[in-house]
Amino acid sequence: MKRRDFIKSAGAAGAAGAATVAAAATLPRPAVAQERIEWRMVTTWPKNFPGLGVGAQRLADRITAMSDGRLVIRVYAGGELVPALQSLDAVIEGAAEMSHGAAYYWQGKSRGLSFFTGVPYGMTSRELSAWVRYHGGQEIWDEIYDQFGVQGFLSGDTGTQAGGWFKKELTGVDDIRGLKFRTPGLGGQVWERLGATVVNLAAGDIFQALQSGALDAAEFVGPYNDLALGFYQVAKNYYFPSFIEPGLATELVVSKAKFQALPKDLQAIIQVACQAEYDQVASDFYANDPVALRTLVNQHGVIVHRFPDEILEAGAEAAVSIISEHRDSRDALTRKTAESFVAALKLLRERTDTVDHAFVEARRRHLNI
Repeated sequence: MKRRDFIKSAGAAGAAGAATVAAAATLPRPAVAQERIEWRMVTTWPKNFPGLGVGAQRLADRITAMSDGRLVIRVYAGGELVPALQSLDAVIEGAAEMSHGAAYYWQGKSRGLSFFTGVPYGMTSRELSAWVRYHGGQEIWDEIYDQFGVQGFLSGDTGTQAGGWFKKELTGVDDIRGLKFRTPGLGGQVWERLGATVVNLAAGDIFQALQSGALDAAEFVGPYNDLALGFYQVAKNYYFPSFIEPGLATELVVSKAKFQALPKDLQAIIQVACQAEYDQVASDFYANDPVALRTLVNQHGVIVHRFPDEILEAGAEAAVSIISEHRDSRDALTRKTAESFVAALKLLRERTDTVDHAFVEARRRHLNI
């Protein structure tokens, strides 16, 4: 072959090869198989429980869908895999990867944890999320849970709760003395100082205790949940509002090692899903609490009361004392949590009192539709 013909042939072959490579680059590439991860979420709630149990399942479904099935969450109601109030221990011990509950259930592990659920006369739900997300709350929460190898995220919001169900009407503090009352967290400590004997029970155990006489009174969340739990069958006096749980938040707790071993996009999906569910649960309660309360009053003869001022004042005094004790705690993280909480509350309530409360009061007085 002549040199000129060889060069011409080689050039044509090179052009054809380049065209083949270019064409191949436009073809869809075969999908790379991604590892499917399955995690277990244990909860403190009964199965299909309105608001909270449904919210836990919806959170699991969100994560599964947002990850396109790469991270599948299996939900276990309280008692299905472990007892309801052992769900955090299940994550710490490796029996589950996630738990869904409320941080104040675990105040026996760290007194600071109660501040991330509901504090007597403390933050509303909006104030609480502002503290956690923007004023250092999440970082302190992480420090506390680091001791146990887990991480916590806000995962739901009930808003201000109902004050509780009482078999007898309350006229003052004297009626509380000796009362056997189910309520958890720092709020439980307030009721103890008012004279009640306080116990904490999981949601599914409260009705039987009321029915048997083991309890004289109980609070859980509010009308939406309380209707489903059937408290109206054994107690008719329903008190509003709760002064011990003004803005309760639920939590998703995950194994820190397993969470951090996930790809970054799956970590982000869990965090974003929790934030979405925090807002979704709030809407669920706001939408369904007034409907449930009408049912309780109109169909079941429930009597709605406000707490007497004497009880509200005594509760406030007890709350100040308890929060002050946490600020003086020997435990450095408890002190840090309480100080951060109080500093944020002082700041954030300026907006609540100046804007939100003033508007709600003006609407109550002047809007007649």
